[in-house]
Amino acid sequence: MPVLRNRRLWAGVAMAALALSFAGTGQASAADINNAKNAGFESGLTNWTCTAGSGTTVSSPVHSGAAALKATPAGQDNAQCSESVAVKPNSTYTLSAWVQGGYSYLGVTGTGTTDVSTWTPDTTAWKQLSTTFTTGASTTSVSVYTHGWYGQAAYYADDISVYGPDGGGGSDPAPTVPATPTGVSVSSTTSSSVSLAWSAVSGATGYNVYQNGTKITAVTGTSATVTGLAASTSYSFQVTATNSAGESGKSTAVTGTTTATGGGGGGTLPKHAVTGYWQNFNNGATVQKLSAVSSPYDIIAVAFADATSTPGAVSFTLDSSGLGGYTVDQFKADIAAKHAAGKKVIISIGGQNGTISVSDSTSAANFANSVYSLMQTYGFDGVDIDLENGINATYMTQALRSLSSKAGSSLIITMAPQTIDMQSTSNAYFQTALNVKDILTVVNMQYYNSGTMLGCDGKVYGQGTVDFLTALACIQLQGGLSPSQVGLGLPASTSAAGSGYVSPTIVNNALDCLTAGTNCGTFKPSKTYPDLRGAMTWSTNWDAAAGSSWSNSVGAHVHALP
Repeated sequence: MPVLRNRRLWAGVAMAALALSFAGTGQASAADINNAKNAGFESGLTNWTCTAGSGTTVSSPVHSGAAALKATPAGQDNAQCSESVAVKPNSTYTLSAWVQGGYSYLGVTGTGTTDVSTWTPDTTAWKQLSTTFTTGASTTSVSVYTHGWYGQAAYYADDISVYGPDGGGGSDPAPTVPATPTGVSVSSTTSSSVSLAWSAVSGATGYNVYQNGTKITAVTGTSATVTGLAASTSYSFQVTATNSAGESGKSTAVTGTTTATGGGGGGTLPKHAVTGYWQNFNNGATVQKLSAVSSPYDIIAVAFADATSTPGAVSFTLDSSGLGGYTVDQFKADIAAKHAAGKKVIISIGGQNGTISVSDSTSAANFANSVYSLMQTYGFDGVDIDLENGINATYMTQALRSLSSKAGSSLIITMAPQTIDMQSTSNAYFQTALNVKDILTVVNMQYYNSGTMLGCDGKVYGQGTVDFLTALACIQLQGGLSPSQVGLGLPASTSAAGSGYVSPTIVNNALDCLTAGTNCGTFKPSKTYPDLRGAMTWSTNWDAAAGSSWSNSVGAHVHALP
């Protein structure tokens, strides 16, 4: 669960900014062009290279067109994305870009004269950065780059321009309207949803989905799940492909019929629930058997399943020696006893060192089959997705829907994304949660090991405060999740995480603020969410080591919510 990261302190930026030299922008000649390739990221990261896999393209926010760059600093990496651009010797160019989000830098190297850069602090709206440079007598290419800053939030960049004489590479050709999608099919249904899939269209940057002739959603991948449908009802669906040139014609219509009964969300749970992670290892916290997990915990997530040599598949091995001789039979009996007490026990996938990757249909099937096998073997009620090293929304959605079809409506599905994973609905984690909203139990975001993040009001908040909890939860509540699918994840003690611990009083105040509008900090949500699910902690073991102070206080408070 906790991810401990070394963060370089931001220092000296202001001094560096004072040293920047801004040349005046001269009048462009008739032959001047934008020499940057894939300047609007409409073709993904083609022509661009991002350090440490830090960059991706997103459909929102964008400055223009259908895509923009999103790059996320992590650890000692500042998320630099660069492109080699052909230029003409002894020429002057204007370098510009539109940026948004965290600290954003724009610069150029290899000019043969003076390399330049410019930057801006974090901004919630698109802002243009611009500077000029002159090439040397023998310079025929330069490296243009963007980057963020260590420990800061992700930044977005769009519409990069290296405007000046043609360096010989020409400019991007104008895009053409993509072809009409083919292969549209219904991949699965529930009583309230229909899942669709189709073949990729060359040159498309997104797809629109139409229900009975009306556009209902836009996605970037080749699948979508339409929710909020009536049971035992037939619907007609069509798909179009889009890019900056326009929208294709509608595909051949397919019919999806919802089932008569069903619906997910995890069977019988209290309206307000407490989730705790149980450690299948000894890291200095109190070693527990499941039977010793205190009663306030309604959902117990067993941490963690293990990756196997089969892509996407997972296994589970009880750490009997590390847990004082705890046997598999005792473990299974304790799960059964928790069931008898009305509790749910699920298997958690991932964690800080999780290496499970679900990136295609085969690995999605392997994931679903292996998790379901563990459920049958041990009596687990479901699965927790705690993948902290990236997630593929298309195929994780496919895997969870396949698991749901095997396990039925009693399946528990929880998620524990990091704060950066839930800043925008365009993020893969957020997309996955929305894709499986009809079968999702709760998202317990980790409000720790985070640093500063944007709240739903566009302001920056630091961890460790009521405002941090409420303003970030607001993003999920406004972004499409039901209040019953939102929980607050916090460490049980100062030893349980590298940073972000808050007292149970702060957690309880945040719960009151969100559910009743009381005990708020400076941020107060525009409405209350009395159905908010509750709270989560890492871990039951660290809680026990601290005398169960977290579960005794927060647990009682959660269960007393209206």
